[in-house]
Amino acid sequence: MQFGIFTIADITPDAATGRVPSEHERLETMVEEATLADQVGLDVFALGEHHNPPFVTSSPTTTLAFIGAHTEDIILSTATTLITTNDPVKIAEDYAMLQHLTNGRVDLVMGRGNTGPVYPWFGQDIRKGLELAIENYDLLHRLWREDVVDWEGEFRTPLQQFTSTPRPLDGVAPFVWHGSIRSPQIAEQAAYYGDGFFHNNIFWPLSHTRQMVQLYRQRFEHYGHGTAAQAIVGLGGQAFIRKNSQDAIDEFRPYFDNAPVYGGGPSMEDFMKQTPLAVGSPDQIIERYLQMADNVGDYQRQLFLMDHAGLPRKTILEQIELLGTEVVPVLRMELDARRPADVPDGPTHAALVAKAKAERGEFDDRYRFETGDNWTGLRAEDDHGDDRLA
Repeated sequence: MQFGIFTIADITPDAATGRVPSEHERLETMVEEATLADQVGLDVFALGEHHNPPFVTSSPTTTLAFIGAHTEDIILSTATTLITTNDPVKIAEDYAMLQHLTNGRVDLVMGRGNTGPVYPWFGQDIRKGLELAIENYDLLHRLWREDVVDWEGEFRTPLQQFTSTPRPLDGVAPFVWHGSIRSPQIAEQAAYYGDGFFHNNIFWPLSHTRQMVQLYRQRFEHYGHGTAAQAIVGLGGQAFIRKNSQDAIDEFRPYFDNAPVYGGGPSMEDFMKQTPLAVGSPDQIIERYLQMADNVGDYQRQLFLMDHAGLPRKTILEQIELLGTEVVPVLRMELDARRPADVPDGPTHAALVAKAKAERGEFDDRYRFETGDNWTGLRAEDDHGDDRLA
């Protein structure tokens, strides 16, 4: 099973000091988080996408590429790639490029986001959000799997003889999770393609999470990708850890009470009962997250939000170290031991390449000039008497 952290890269005042980090400091802290996560053995670092203050995550590919150059093993993921307002052609190109530069350590969570105004900012209509998500992903899926694409849809100009470059590393597209909290249509979309379903349930009761995951599992089996138990599921989570549980509660309470993400709603104790938020000792966090598989079945990826609510840099890094050294090793051992042999582990590039090799044989990575329209006339036989080859 894969464990990791995700960040929405919010800039929130420190509840204890009132200090507000600069954008530059926040970005530097995110890089430190990812580097430390890699060092303590976590599997995934995931980054959200926002285009409005108080967030600093408008360019996930730039950030993840920089992090990729400073890490060795960790998978670099998005916590949300806005499939509705990003051009699928640009997504195909950007993430294939990132895949090459990081030797395959890339996957994506596709989502619609939670900021309504982003639609008109990028020339789209929020009332068409679901239709955009479905059509754009259909095109993206083809761009990564077909060398030459002819395509026409409702929301962008047609493509004729188009080749997205670079082609995916080893001929294998980055793994895609479809992220949704409340839309059964997205669970259906994930199941249709045999992709992963990521339910970022940090504000939701387990009863709702169970219902959404069960729907995805049933439809995954319906489309013939495997049994319901073999569907690829990821969950969100939140934790604040100290050696002593009361110390954790006392330290985190002012951050919880003042955090914009919680919106002045239920108390911290009620939130801990109703959602995945766990505040306490390593043993308490372990006990809480061992229960997740009892509710949704054996799953493949668990990501934790660790750097929100204005927590200072030093505290964030302490939390990641505790997660990676005292919590995750136990969770990994316990959950891997209970997982049936026919239930897959979390997706990796190496596993996807091995599967593709078994299905199609060795991949030929020689550059293919005959793909696309080749309007520049790179081949002698394309010369029609003009001066393009002069």
